[in-house]
Amino acid sequence: MTNLKWWQKSVFYQIYPRSFADGNGDGIGDFIGMAEKLDYLADLGIDAIWISPHFPSPQFDVGYDISDYTNVAPEYGTLDDFKRFLDGAHQRGMRVILDLVMNHTSHLHQWFIESRSSRDHPKRDWYIWRDPAPDGVPPNNWLSPFGGSAWEYDPATGQYYYHFFLKEQPDLNWRNPEVKEAMWQAVRFWLDMGVDGYRLDAVGTIFEHPELPDQRSNLTEAEMRRLFKRGFPDRTDKKLVELWTLVYEHQVEQEGVHQLMQELRRVVDEYPDRVLIGENDMVSYHGDGTNELHMVFNFPLMRTNRLTPAWIRANQQERLAALPSGAWPCNTLNNHDSTRVYSRYSDGQHDDAIARAALALMLTLRGTPFLYNGEEIGMTDYMLTDIDLFRDPPAVWFYNAVVGDGMSPKEALQLAAELSRDRCRTPMQWSNTSNAGFSPQGAQTWLPVNPNYAQGINVAEQQHDPGSMLNFYRHLLRLRKQTPALIDGTYTPLHATADDYFAFLRQSPSSGQACLVVLNLSDKNRHLNLDFPGRHVRCLFSAHLPEGETLSPDALKIAPFEIFIGELIS
Repeated sequence: MTNLKWWQKSVFYQIYPRSFADGNGDGIGDFIGMAEKLDYLADLGIDAIWISPHFPSPQFDVGYDISDYTNVAPEYGTLDDFKRFLDGAHQRGMRVILDLVMNHTSHLHQWFIESRSSRDHPKRDWYIWRDPAPDGVPPNNWLSPFGGSAWEYDPATGQYYYHFFLKEQPDLNWRNPEVKEAMWQAVRFWLDMGVDGYRLDAVGTIFEHPELPDQRSNLTEAEMRRLFKRGFPDRTDKKLVELWTLVYEHQVEQEGVHQLMQELRRVVDEYPDRVLIGENDMVSYHGDGTNELHMVFNFPLMRTNRLTPAWIRANQQERLAALPSGAWPCNTLNNHDSTRVYSRYSDGQHDDAIARAALALMLTLRGTPFLYNGEEIGMTDYMLTDIDLFRDPPAVWFYNAVVGDGMSPKEALQLAAELSRDRCRTPMQWSNTSNAGFSPQGAQTWLPVNPNYAQGINVAEQQHDPGSMLNFYRHLLRLRKQTPALIDGTYTPLHATADDYFAFLRQSPSSGQACLVVLNLSDKNRHLNLDFPGRHVRCLFSAHLPEGETLSPDALKIAPFEIFIGELIS
């Protein structure tokens, strides 16, 4: 493993700063609170931290509408607070990466304020402005996934500006070299401070078709709303997938993105040992394995409501085969935009076991795993019951739109709650005290705390419980660090037709260690007949078998929902 980079060996932990730890008692997470929890993260076994946007923002999209790329949001603290957090993480051996939002700024960023001040301003071309169509409507029929037209009219200057997301998030014109230079200065600002890299937001939307042709989908607004509620169409419905793709055919994955990623890589490579990770599905953003992004999230793995052996095998076969030489895989099952693991894959009977199997999958697959704050204690989605409590713009837009279409407010609220990303962004549950220990008693938290913190889903109650979800995470994270095959090992699937268990082999080229991993994703006992001539399996982890026990691989008995990790020995 000596040739691996730090980011290849690490387990990353995403912090949603608004919801992690409130250090000053105002109901909003901050860097004081985050710094106070660094020992917790180090003890958990985390190697690197990804912080969702911490920059000044009017919060129309909860921080992804940035008004200043070189400062800290006042509600999160100061630059000095950030530096103390960064230094504290580094002192504990943890790296820190930031969220880089390149596609757009806030409409209150000084760049956009100047751009919209007049048609003749030098920064006018920093954004995408166009005249109305002859009949006064937007320049084309492009839509925003956040609702409505992707164009917003500015009466002061008589033109429309383009926004892929909210109208408060105008898209930057990356074809202007001045925009690139300004952003590279911001990138260097944080690298100079010592951050260890960036997660790149919405990589595929940075460029749009320069000729602005109309999109060709005939999906109605109502159909779009239904699809958007689900997040994406069912991939088995090929016609619907095709129509969905056509909606954004000229707005995503356009020419120029790969060249821009190469340029960004050259900027980051000026600094030793830094990393770039892309929010995108496409393996192509690795470039040739050396010249674009270091890692790209394997989002297709998480896009299912049921983790099955067939789904996992198919994903790994496709994903790993597509990696260019020198590229490194990257896996996750949840984040600030998606349903929490515990809620998404639950069946109402084996929820805890399924959540544990999901973690074991993340820590044993080939590649770097990303975890999301709160999953280590089994936090669940929380469905809001009052539209005034919602903070997620697409959910609010959806509610207003469908009520406007005649849907009852009650039904609309239920659908909006299912759509809303607020459900997975609620405050971290630290204890069984007021506000779950996130904020002091009496503080109004920015989102409601999930009341299930009082039912044992909190750090304090799980700390000293050997059987808790928290200590399960600690144990597996520790085991991963101690097992070379789980870090640098090759991946070989076994028993390719098994429909209720997923078995595979990891073999380390550096140590020669070989590990067998079996995840029983069913409620049935399984007897595995594995053929490893002349070898036995020494148990490294099992909820049902003693650690260190030596077993014959041709008579391996796996209990329901068992996680088995064993080392092959002669």
